[in-house]
Amino acid sequence: MTYRGGVSMRVIGIIPARGGSKGVPRKNIRLVAGAPLITYAIRTARESQKLTALLTTKDDDEIAEIARGCGSPVLERPSELARDDTPMAPVLLHALEHAEWEAGVPYDAVVLLQPTSPIRTGADIDSVVGILEHDPTVESVISVSPVHDGHPAYLYHLYGGDWVEPLWPDWERARRQELPIVYGRNGALFGVRRGVLVEQRTVMARHPKAYVMPREWLTDIDDERDLAIADVLVRLWKDGHL
Repeated sequence: MTYRGGVSMRVIGIIPARGGSKGVPRKNIRLVAGAPLITYAIRTARESQKLTALLTTKDDDEIAEIARGCGSPVLERPSELARDDTPMAPVLLHALEHAEWEAGVPYDAVVLLQPTSPIRTGADIDSVVGILEHDPTVESVISVSPVHDGHPAYLYHLYGGDWVEPLWPDWERARRQELPIVYGRNGALFGVRRGVLVEQRTVMARHPKAYVMPREWLTDIDDERDLAIADVLVRLWKDGHL
């Protein structure tokens, strides 16, 4: 499984890919800018200079065929880890256990690469790993993007049926230029030390470090509308316009 060595940390990139999806049927193999969605995660991982190994965990033969064709080893995911409500941590721990058994040594960290956020680069992966390498106090890293349209100053919750109450009253009437910058998790990258994943069963430690990515790259595919938007954004990104 190991395809690259000589780095200061042993880091495995894990791509979780299920065949089923309620929001977008066969989502991980749907075409985005002319290529199956999962191929973007695999190609990005293979661009990385800091990943020691790569593994795609799947429950679907067609996903396996595409993943192997792009150069990723695959692991069959048991059915109890392939439900819509399955948390991510058990999926990663299952993959990590297999990878360590096969390699004969433990990994120091895991980078989660969700296929549903296709716009990222190998350099982004290396930057996340670099944060873990250079600061031993950092337990996990998450990628974020600046939030504009969904800024909490413009968000409300309803009470009493149809009355609105602002989530951030102090900034509700502020001009956009006056609003403080806030960031949202974009789903592209999660880096976590092995101990945190095993002991806390999470990819997000209590105080994660941020890795900031461009807002223009934000893609997170949950429904058909997201898929259509991602197709446009990925085409622009591939052509160098994002």
